[in-house]
Amino acid sequence: MLPDTDELAEVLLDLAVPHQDINALVALRRTVVADAGAMRRIEECVEALVRDMGRIVEYGDGLQLGERVAEAPAALRRSFAAYVFVAALPYTRAYHRARGVSADVSRRTLTDLGRNMAVHRRRHGTYGVQSPQWLVLHFRGELYQLGRLHFQRTRLRQRAARGLAAAGMETAGMETAGMEAAGTEAAAGTLCLDLHIPDYLGPLTPAACDRAVALAGAFFRAHYPEEEYRAAMCHSWLLDPQLKRYLPVDSHIVRFQERFRIAPQDAEPADTEPVQFVFGDPGLPVEGLPRRTSVERAVGDHLRSGGHWYVGHGWFPMPTGRGHSDG
Repeated sequence: MLPDTDELAEVLLDLAVPHQDINALVALRRTVVADAGAMRRIEECVEALVRDMGRIVEYGDGLQLGERVAEAPAALRRSFAAYVFVAALPYTRAYHRARGVSADVSRRTLTDLGRNMAVHRRRHGTYGVQSPQWLVLHFRGELYQLGRLHFQRTRLRQRAARGLAAAGMETAGMETAGMEAAGTEAAAGTLCLDLHIPDYLGPLTPAACDRAVALAGAFFRAHYPEEEYRAAMCHSWLLDPQLKRYLPVDSHIVRFQERFRIAPQDAEPADTEPVQFVFGDPGLPVEGLPRRTSVERAVGDHLRSGGHWYVGHGWFPMPTGRGHSDG
């Protein structure tokens, strides 16, 4: 189920696990293997993760890895999710190969485990997996890194369909986006790509985003020809229109926003979202947030003035031309 000690270190390195975290995970392996209950939990998680591999699953359905981590022995909780993903890795790679996904795309996608552990260390000062449930998408074949961005195979939810219709999506090229103009009920459930912005991957330049979108269009046509993805969506604080009040018109974030047809934002504030992604810890006191960059100043100054940030929503049609399928 788990690689032996020497192989485990190499596997963790391939998954971009931070160097300073590898020794701790390798050292704990003996304890995990000797604990029949822990191994049974890992096996159950892997079985649930790989069941119906590649099928699009609602985020609240299927394996709830965060809950299983909470059930693990206290001494293993910070490492439990990493062992689950290591044990599931052969199944994921086999699925990628069966789909014709290149080794490079497979590797770059799965190194998000290491990125996630780097975020955990930045926030908590020790090893651990920050968002286990998020990584289930990668290891089930639901999400891929293509260039600068992540693209998740998903379906349009009813709430999103309702919001997009209210934003005039029916009159703004809904047919082009592959979403029927017959109403929000018909649009709910339509295949679409959710776009995510990974950390630690350089600036969000327009050129990098153009390349990623082009790669994604070709990738899903080549490797999921039975699924038609005509639209990409994004749900992020980066789409809050208020950012334009603080950032230059040619900033990467403003240019990123202009890529989308913006739908109504959430009604509830999401102030911790930009604090988390810009400063690394959603619990940092607003008064002490640094002002080193234009984005830091925008996020902090807006909150200090009594304002709030919101998660915005947007979409754009995916390109239809042919091209190289791998990033």
